[in-house]
Amino acid sequence: MKYALVALILTATALVVVAQPEDKVAAGKKGFVEVVKVLQSPRCMNCHPSGDRPLQGDDNHLHAQNISRKTIAAGVPCSTCHQTRNADAIGIDHGPPGAPGWNLPPEATPMVFQGKTATQICEQMKDPKQNNGKSMAALLEHATSDPIVLWGWAPGKGRTLPPISHDAFVAAFKAWVDSDGACP
Repeated sequence: MKYALVALILTATALVVVAQPEDKVAAGKKGFVEVVKVLQSPRCMNCHPSGDRPLQGDDNHLHAQNISRKTIAAGVPCSTCHQTRNADAIGIDHGPPGAPGWNLPPEATPMVFQGKTATQICEQMKDPKQNNGKSMAALLEHATSDPIVLWGWAPGKGRTLPPISHDAFVAAFKAWVDSDGACP
């Protein structure tokens, strides 16, 4: 690892050398490229599509049962089928996936990942008008511990995992946040 700055700190008993990591902006951009790999995987993108219908499956086909934001608004919430845990956890093979709070992002702030570049996704994620009013700290909290995000790494039988581990995703996301949201 390269270091851009070395800080000398004089303590009461010793001179301590603290190395500062290379450019936070570069680390943030690199981290966000890793984040986007997850965001554009089926586990995230299926609920963050370019249209009003969620997608499903690893091939990102339109959700069955003609589900759309309109059907949800008309009184058919996602929780009608998507319970607080995967159906296979209760013995129903090939049933709906589930996690607490299963839903689509709000219509006004859908956070579309499908068909966008890393830079476009980065810009929308930083914009409170597009990210449902979230601060960078709130975005990191969402990526770290929201049950729907965590579900991505425990999606149930027959569903692929995101391309990197959750720990690697959080580390990359944190590097991006620490860079004040530097976009690639």
